Amino acid sequence: MSNILAGIFDRHSDYKRLETELEASGFENSDYIVYITDEHHRSQYLVSVEIKDVEKGKTAQDIFLQNSVLKTYLFENMGIAQASYSTVKKYIDARSKAEIHNSPDVRIKVQHDGINSEVKA
Repeated sequence: MSNILAGIFDRHSDYKRLETELEASGFENSDYIVYITDEHHRSQYLVSVEIKDVEKGKTAQDIFLQNSVLKTYLFENMGIAQASYSTVKKYIDARSKAEIHNSPDVRIKVQHDGINSEVKA
């Protein structure tokens, strides 16, 4: 079974250039999906590429990096026919919730004595 490499790209990234580079490197039009909306100029977009071997995976990863991918996800045992937008988004949301994010710096206040015997009435 093949795998799906999904990438989230910034709205300023050129998806047409990404498509051209994927096809120039040997991927067929049926091997990838670019999910865009009518408002794609104002939001991020998602791309899924079917990976059938390690070499193709490295090629797709390199193309994603050259096109300023924000985040990538690998979904094993999934074909392009199963990679609908709702399915891929559901898996990405689940992985994002499962990630352990860095916590902000925590400052611990030490307890002070408050008013003590040095205070004169």
